Amino acid sequence: MQTLSLLWSDENGFIVSAELVIVATLVVVGLIVGLSEVQHAVVSELNDVGDAIGSLNQGYRFSGFRKLKNAGGALGAQSYGSRFADTMDSCDNDQCDIDCDPPQPEVMKGMGGGGND
Repeated sequence: MQTLSLLWSDENGFIVSAELVIVATLVVVGLIVGLSEVQHAVVSELNDVGDAIGSLNQGYRFSGFRKLKNAGGALGAQSYGSRFADTMDSCDNDQCDIDCDPPQPEVMKGMGGGGND
């Protein structure tokens, strides 16, 4: 019973708890910064993939044909050709900004210059 009473009144764990809170806070802040950098790297690589796909020329062209039934010139079969010319899209190889909004100056509310007046 005396051991239980000593454990109940022991205050030595308070320092350890405060240290754990500080360490846990630093770990969480470090994880947030690290995951933010991972997000920026993934967005950058996906932008590269989008640029690679956008640089592919998807245009095509094929000619038609005509088959005559006999030497007299009667048409036996015919197929028309087709073509498609690929044009540049608005964001092909254009490094569209999908990362962050530009920084805004700090001003008092209602004084202008911040965009969120």
